[in-house]
Amino acid sequence: MTLQLAELDGAIFDMDGVITRTAETHAAAWKQLFDEFLVTASPQSPPFDIDQDYRLYVDGKPRYDGVASFLSSRGITLPWGQPNNAPGLETVCGLGNMKDKYFQQLVERDGVRVFDSTILLLQRLREANLKTGVFTASRNAAEILSAAQVTGLFDDKIDGLDAERLGLPGKPSPAVLLELTRRLGLEPPRTAVFEDAIAGVQAGRAGGFGMVVGINRGSHRGALRSNGATVEVRDIAELTVSI
Repeated sequence: MTLQLAELDGAIFDMDGVITRTAETHAAAWKQLFDEFLVTASPQSPPFDIDQDYRLYVDGKPRYDGVASFLSSRGITLPWGQPNNAPGLETVCGLGNMKDKYFQQLVERDGVRVFDSTILLLQRLREANLKTGVFTASRNAAEILSAAQVTGLFDDKIDGLDAERLGLPGKPSPAVLLELTRRLGLEPPRTAVFEDAIAGVQAGRAGGFGMVVGINRGSHRGALRSNGATVEVRDIAELTVSI
């Protein structure tokens, strides 16, 4: 697949799993949370499956939405609670806050790595004077991007804190992607989206973006293409860039 830069004015990138390798970290934190919770709340339920459950229920979604989505898949209902609930309190927000605690512990222990092929593409786009932006449902975006030393590769970003402040729904709604595009002064048909989540490529397609590149590093080949990706690749290195 060739990425024709002449057809684009900019590109926006999901953070986890596309730029940073933190999708693996998020998945590990979700598994730790749900496996501990299910032992007492629903002992008959199978444990959290990092491949299947992460992809279907939490990947790319705001944290609390991910909690509610997975619990629903196991037939469990909890009160929503409040964002300031103590981590581990048996509310959607309490579980979400515990997941964030586990995630931060893993980042502190392991650091943040990036996908070199994505960094090379970002550098190429900026050399060609295309606008670049990063979006994520994470509330830790500033810290993650800084730890990965990639903040300077983007003209703007929008994260979970911004989305909450602006009242923007999470993916598969295209609201966050469209807001980032607006901030960058871009039009969706002249903008490429790079995503690794089903909800993300659905958002890109719903937003009318000119190209939606699905990065599928897992085993479910074709899942992103069937949900709206223009093209599906295992890694950005598979793309040929043409001026």
